[in-house]
This record gives sequence, structure tokens and C-alpha cells, in this order.
Amino acid sequence: MSVAFAEKRLEGSNQPRHILCEGNEASALAVSMVRPDMVSIYPITPQTSLVEYLAKLVGNGQMDADIVEAEGEHSVLSVLQGAALAGGRTFTATCGPGLAFMFEPYLRTPGLRLPMVMTIVTRDGITPQTVWGGHQDAMTVREAGWVQIYCESVQEVLDTTIMAFKIAEHRDVMLPVNICLDGNYLSYGATRVTLPAQSDVDAFLGPADVNWHVALDPLRPMAVDPLTGGGGREGAAAFVRYRKGQCRGMQNALSVIEEVHRDYGARVGRYFAPLVESYRMEGAEFALVTLGSMTGAAKDAVDEARDQGVPVGIVKIKTFSPFPVKALVRALAQVKAIGVVDRSVAFRWNCGPTCQELLGAMYHFERRVPVASFIGGLSGADITVADFHGVIRRTQQLVGGRAPTEPIWINE
Repeated sequence: MSVAFAEKRLEGSNQPRHILCEGNEASALAVSMVRPDMVSIYPITPQTSLVEYLAKLVGNGQMDADIVEAEGEHSVLSVLQGAALAGGRTFTATCGPGLAFMFEPYLRTPGLRLPMVMTIVTRDGITPQTVWGGHQDAMTVREAGWVQIYCESVQEVLDTTIMAFKIAEHRDVMLPVNICLDGNYLSYGATRVTLPAQSDVDAFLGPADVNWHVALDPLRPMAVDPLTGGGGREGAAAFVRYRKGQCRGMQNALSVIEEVHRDYGARVGRYFAPLVESYRMEGAEFALVTLGSMTGAAKDAVDEARDQGVPVGIVKIKTFSPFPVKALVRALAQVKAIGVVDRSVAFRWNCGPTCQELLGAMYHFERRVPVASFIGGLSGADITVADFHGVIRRTQQLVGGRAPTEPIWINE
């Protein structure tokens, strides 16, 4: 779909409208409805068309925001840090090597408690060389302190991007948020979506409230992020206070994400599971755990399996950071085996990252159940309904048995 077509999207925006668009355009349109003060951009596949849509909307005067075309991703995020410190609502997007290049300011942003929103159009690792979709880039930075939310559909991308700003700016959170959408499958996948009315978005978000905790003012110069406290116990205590505050904000985000999803659903009439989604879990003896756009094929496979009497369900993780431990424990409490499907690799654990996180969460389970790690969809490969039937068969075999000691590779 041409970038020029984006300029028609916001006409008549006082009422909800049905349109056909891809995930990258849906993200850009959502950002325009949020009315940011500044966007900073640098293109990289498969994110490129997203920032092209943003540039077109600004160029046509349909989004009243400053736009900075920086010389690289490190500068992209550094520019936005300054804008956020000055009280601006900000947005950017990146993926893959671009995310790696911005790692220094990426790491600083949550430490500064800046409520920024950034889309990661997820992409696999850069070597062996690939520009195709996968979750490796986002998973690699999952401990950097950003809230991470994964989307299953283009409609979910649009609505969750709007919600992300309210989550980030909540006074109990004040942390940056990543909206993770699957490269290729969502970024370029066109489908019917519904744009909310601009008046509903304005009422839902309210005015930006970004800078209350810093109060950066050119009339009152101040140092930002100086060397904390020096050495010794006093300096360490100051640093600990910062870290405890970050951890508290991250845990607060769990309830805030649920609250924001409820508020958004009540206003626009579309509800999404905020932390995890349980699908056909009634009477399920074993379950698959999924993340992102693969869930659509998984649901089709589970529907077919349930029609044949196979007692399987799905638990989709939407909020990955903070990890929704209690929600997962509730959703998986009755199952006898779990198959976790990942689109990336946790090298240290020889499994998928979602599987690694779930194994940690299982400390809180009342009983142990076997868990299998399935890894597929790497470098843009499709995980098909037939693949998920294989996952279902292998997971069912674990009921009453032992977990495999090696990951099970799909697309091999």
C-alpha cells in the first residue's frame, strides 16, 4: 500500500472508520491520533514504511509534530530523551541492527523514567544475514527496563499503540513502552481495521503529563543523570533507590495495563486481553503458550484439534515485560503439560526465551508439569497450522511423562 494513501486516512476522523491497512501504517495512524509533540526517525527494514507513513502525515500537515530525521538510531533516541525531558510526548520505531545501535540511550531511557513509546518491528538476528521477521531483537533487550507488549493482529497494533502512551505516562509507571509487532507478518500484512474516533482518543488519553517528575526548565538549569552519589555507602544507597523505583514502576505496570485496557474497551468497544489471553482452556488437559502473530495459526490448529476431541488450549502472552507471573499461574493451573512456542533463541538456556521465562514462573505453580520448548519461525519462516498440529501432538505426549532435554525445532 502506498505511503501517499496514508494522507486520506484521517479525513472525517470524528467517527470510527473501517479501513484496509498494514501493521506499519496502523502504527503510524495510531501515533498521529495520539498527537505527539515529536517523532524522531531512521528507516530500517522491516520498519521503514512505518516512519515513511509518519513523515508523510507530518509533511501533509495531518500530524502537528516536530519530526527529526536523525543520522542514526543512537541519535534518534537521544533526541527524544531531550524532548521528553522538556515535557514532550514522543515516539519512534526501530528493529534489528537499529535497536542494537541505539542500545546506550535505550538503556538510559527507563533509568531516566521517561514515558516514551517505541515500536519494535521485530526482526531476527543479523548473522547469518537476514532482514526477515523474528523476535530475537526484542528478546535480546528484554531486561533493559522497558515495558514490552506483543501484538497478535494489525487491529491490536493500532489500539495497543494508543494505549501504550497512557500506560507509559501513568504516574505509578513512568517507564518507556515497546509495542512489538512481528516483522513481515504484521508490518506488511494488510487487513481490515477500525480506527477509533479522534474525540474518543483525546478523551481517553487526556493531556500529556510527561515532565512532572523532572521539571526541566531552561529558566532553571539543572543537571540530568549526573554521576550518582559517588562511591561508598551513601552513593550506593542513592543508586539503590533509583533501581527500587524502576522495579516498583515495572510491577505497577501490571495493574495499570489491565486498568488501561478496561478503560479503552469501555470507550471504543474493543477489548483485548491485557496480560495473557486464555483460548479454549475450558477442560484443557494441556496447553500451548504463544506470542505475537503466530497465535492465529495456533488457534486454527487448536480449533481443529478440539473438534477431534483433543483437550488442548492456548495461553497467549501479550505483556512480556513485566512478566505476568500471576496471570500465567492462573491460566495454566490445571494443565498437565505445556508446549511453549518461540520465534527466537535463549542461547544460554538452549531453549526459547518465553520458555525460559515460563520455567522461572513455574516456581509459583503448586505442582510441576513437563514443559517442551519449540523454536520456529526464525528468519521470517511461517509457522503453519500443520506445524502447530505437530506441536499439539508432541505436547500431548508429555502428559504423564518427562520434559524433553533439548528444544524441538520447527522449520528444520
